[in-house]
Amino acid sequence: MQNFAAYRDVAAEAIEWRRHLHRIPEVGFELHGTATFVHNKLISFGIDEIATGIANTGIVGVIRGRHGEGPIIGLRADMDALPIVEASGKPWASTELGKMHACGHDGHTAMLLAAAKHLARTRDFKGSVALVFQPAEEVEWPSGGFKMVQEGIMDRFGISKIFGMHNWPGMDIGKFGICAGGIMAAQDDFDVVVKGRGGHAAAPHRAVDPVVIAAQIILGFQSLVTRHVDPLESIVISVTKLSASQAYNVIPDHVTLSGTVRTLSPHLRNFAETEMARSATGIAEAFGAQIDFHYLRSVPVTLNSPAETAVAAKVARGIVGDAQVDDQMRPIMGAEDFAYLLEARPGAFVFLGNGNTAEVHHPAYDFNDASLIYGMAYWVGLAETVLGNRNS
Repeated sequence: MQNFAAYRDVAAEAIEWRRHLHRIPEVGFELHGTATFVHNKLISFGIDEIATGIANTGIVGVIRGRHGEGPIIGLRADMDALPIVEASGKPWASTELGKMHACGHDGHTAMLLAAAKHLARTRDFKGSVALVFQPAEEVEWPSGGFKMVQEGIMDRFGISKIFGMHNWPGMDIGKFGICAGGIMAAQDDFDVVVKGRGGHAAAPHRAVDPVVIAAQIILGFQSLVTRHVDPLESIVISVTKLSASQAYNVIPDHVTLSGTVRTLSPHLRNFAETEMARSATGIAEAFGAQIDFHYLRSVPVTLNSPAETAVAAKVARGIVGDAQVDDQMRPIMGAEDFAYLLEARPGAFVFLGNGNTAEVHHPAYDFNDASLIYGMAYWVGLAETVLGNRNS
């Protein structure tokens, strides 16, 4: 197991960095204050190369090892907050009304900065480490991860492998979770406009009621999940928005229903898009109505490469011991735009315990500072293991 003595001074600084970032949350691509803070820290660490303005406010810093030429690996942290009013009650709570770090990206950024300071000081590896600080993970599409890949960071910095990490409430501090293959789901979004014929609510026989039809379509979507998909595969279809008449006594001309689809297999994305359209069309036509169906493929499946997953689990075990690492973690049906980086290069995404805290995206959530040293140690161990100077 890891001796943390070499990390404690930097980890203590990282707490202050994290709390500072928590006070100044920014959302989307407009992370100017956050990016300036990160940039200034990287300069102070003596990073060899720093590129700014990638995907608007993204940053890539490069640290070259002292043991000669070798590959370049990427370590990624997301930096953006969410448009949520904070209710944590912490002394370091958000000073920006309606914005808060409700997903722990302040902690992710602080952990990678802490690792960067240590790695820049020791440089005990061959090749180079590319530090990827990403905006707009919470933006559905095009997100920061997508745009950074589109703007060519993999080729520009010669990144051969890429690694990511996310805190996870409910998992004990000092625990890690990972699995090979799909660890987080694809996210697709849909809108269905049901076009009927409106009328008075007291005379429904003279209308083609799109509200009733929409209800049947919603139930039809659930039948696709339970009766057309292998029970051992994972798919979620959730209708989350429904817009109809604003009056008690009016049957509207049309109803719009919207929602999200989550899958762990690419073929199920194809199934959902095709079969949802077929099901909704058939139901609407049976009632004498029509539909407009729109399906947006947003974030792909977060697919961990087997070899890189094995290395990541090995590094984690070297830090906290075998019992604290679940390398067969059950996949999570939430989505993560690190998936775009894993489409571009092999790599692995790991979860780090955040303890007994509020769930991510909850107004009372706060990143647990006790996990910072574990995240920092993981990044350092990963760099020194993959780049050839440690056998964890």
